[in-house]
Amino acid sequence: MKIKKLAAVLAATMVSSALAGCGNGGNEPVSSNNNSESNSNSNSDDSTGDEPVTLKLFSNLPDRKTGQGLVEQMIIDDYMKENENVTIEVEALDEEAYKTKFKAYSMEGMPDVVSIWGQPAFLDEVIDAGVLEGLDKNDYVNYKFVEGSLDGYTYDGTLYGLPRNTDVQCIFYNQKMFDDNGWKVPTTYDELLDLAGEINSKDIIPMAMDGGDGWPMAVYLSDVLYKVAGSDYSTIVSNAIETGDFSDENIKKATELLKKAADAGLFQNGYDSQDYATAMNLFTNGQAAMFYMGSWESSMALNEDIPEEVRSNIRAFTMPVVEGGKGSATDIAAWNGGGYAISAKSKVKEEAIKFFNYMYQPDKLSKYGWENNVGMSAQDQSEYMTGEETELMKQIVEILNNSTNVSGTPINDCGPSAFKTSIESEIQGVSNGSSTVDSFLKSIGDACK
Repeated sequence: MKIKKLAAVLAATMVSSALAGCGNGGNEPVSSNNNSESNSNSNSDDSTGDEPVTLKLFSNLPDRKTGQGLVEQMIIDDYMKENENVTIEVEALDEEAYKTKFKAYSMEGMPDVVSIWGQPAFLDEVIDAGVLEGLDKNDYVNYKFVEGSLDGYTYDGTLYGLPRNTDVQCIFYNQKMFDDNGWKVPTTYDELLDLAGEINSKDIIPMAMDGGDGWPMAVYLSDVLYKVAGSDYSTIVSNAIETGDFSDENIKKATELLKKAADAGLFQNGYDSQDYATAMNLFTNGQAAMFYMGSWESSMALNEDIPEEVRSNIRAFTMPVVEGGKGSATDIAAWNGGGYAISAKSKVKEEAIKFFNYMYQPDKLSKYGWENNVGMSAQDQSEYMTGEETELMKQIVEILNNSTNVSGTPINDCGPSAFKTSIESEIQGVSNGSSTVDSFLKSIGDACK
């Protein structure tokens, strides 16, 4: 298996799915004046190598012992060990709390290095507010970024951050549980719903869903819409957001299929108010047969806090095809996800740039991420493959290698922040039947106007 194909796939599709809402950045790009080799050793104007320097990192990765939070902490520890005069203070919150406090920091003063998302729903207002430092793309030509992966972080020709991930939306499942019960991985959406009935009959939860946060269900809607609309997905979403009209038959059908899943009992009782940790625990404790989440959770296969019988049997598949839909089995929901940026008003900007560039050296985020099974980097990781990766990680690589097209940015991140808030707060209602499909589509359309 090779990861090389990912570059071609993402280049062809991510560029074409720069959907909507690019803001105008006001900051001039800065240059680190260092290549990847010299960044780790160069002194900055803030630091002579002797004077104490304190950097503040604001992160959306509160778990510092596993997954991406572990990788981030490893790099911080490495940097402080190599730069003994530097102290890096970390404030880490879960995603929703992070985004709320990020808005407050935008007005009060931003920490030196921050987590960001390269999608219009997040970046448009941030760029307009002028809180991020412009970067020089030329500084990163040797950092092995997958072609097209920087596009979501670029506004009016200026780069405002770097991506950390290539995210693939997965349906994780417990292979042993499937085998023991004679369940087959579904190849069609109807088979998925039929499977929900079979699993429920065993008093097991079919699929653990983080419905309380809203965004996973919005991604689910995007995933289904991509299977319905195929290559028309980007145009359909872009037009709907631009006009505020979500009456397109493809969007309506995808929304009806989401509701159909909830009606079929695919998700656990109370899914519409339960959070990420609750959904994940249902799966990792063996109470749920499946878990809907992204490839960044592939580190579950290495997490010794998860019972061995579960973690060694975690596998993944992608959204099954929809009857009559244009999307094929190998058209998958994938995009470049979260990343990092530098505060435009950092008082230790040179040291912040130095640390930022250190993080993105290919033998840091990319290498550590691969070795710790935290999903796919936005940088080429092929040189780190050993053949001894977990079966889950090999499977996700195979999914990527076999993919024909990828969706690009999920629908909830394609429009203004008001739209994102609307779709993520109202999708529970349409799924559980407390609001109609038509009223849901009108409401999210109005949020775009």
